[in-house]
Amino acid sequence: MFSSIEDLGQRLEAAKYVIDPVTLQVVYLAARMQKPVIVEGPPGCGKTALAQAIAAAGNTVIERLQCYEGINEEKAIGKFDGALQKLFLETQGDRLQKDWDAIRNNLHTLDFFVQGPLLRSLLYEKPCVLLIDEVDKVDEGFEALLLEILSEWQISVPKLGTIKHKAIPFVILTSNEVRRLGDPLLRRSFYLRVEFPTVDREAEILRVRSTTTNPQLRRIIAGLAHALRGWQMEKPVSIAEMLELAQALEILGLEDITPEMRDILLPLLAKTESDRKRLLLRDGFASLVHDSHQYAEEGSQNSLERELSEVTTAR
Repeated sequence: MFSSIEDLGQRLEAAKYVIDPVTLQVVYLAARMQKPVIVEGPPGCGKTALAQAIAAAGNTVIERLQCYEGINEEKAIGKFDGALQKLFLETQGDRLQKDWDAIRNNLHTLDFFVQGPLLRSLLYEKPCVLLIDEVDKVDEGFEALLLEILSEWQISVPKLGTIKHKAIPFVILTSNEVRRLGDPLLRRSFYLRVEFPTVDREAEILRVRSTTTNPQLRRIIAGLAHALRGWQMEKPVSIAEMLELAQALEILGLEDITPEMRDILLPLLAKTESDRKRLLLRDGFASLVHDSHQYAEEGSQNSLERELSEVTTAR
């Protein structure tokens, strides 16, 4: 998918994804070695965004399998379309002259199979990105089902046989750590641990992915995100939600975050009743705003020091 690690970096930059050197190397190796990548970390830290960025960088499509407790093979791989098979028998049965072997062979083909994301990902003419999202929600039996795909790049379906790949997809499996993943799956994959970004890094994400032009406001938003996550909220704010906050502030024409804006921003920041009550506590939001400005100033100072260091090194 990518000719070099520099090519991958440039393509991800064009896709407006801020990537660190380690993640860049792991993604490049996974693409070259055709191995899956397990990306583990808290909800909202940007795991799914990585898959979306790789698809954009590779100029390809993304097939997404959203995992949940109780998911079965039909949802993941697909199933035969009984109604279509019946229609075929009603309209073409006479032509087959009750040749039952021929009828069975005709009915049990991909033409009558509603394909799920796992199967579709193997049948593209060029590699797609297969995102297996929140794989930690499935049981060990379903994990075992994935092993054939991730080891042999093929799927065995009763009455349909073994379907081999046309192109090997780039596979990303995300985990929110609901449970520990099985060793067979871990052995077959690269592993990335993802945390919420630092204030500086989130300010950079806001610079790249938002339309907010005020660098100080970007740092304040990043500082607020850092302060909120330090509160250990029931649902910590995600990177995507802070991008939405930046958009909301721009729409309102606001260049700062103040304690008086609590009620305006509350629906964007608190997504559970428990978190809402915490933010409504007396002086609670005011202290968060104070901390966000402190983090913004620290981030600004760190950026200045880095710039000065780079200038000194260049000389």
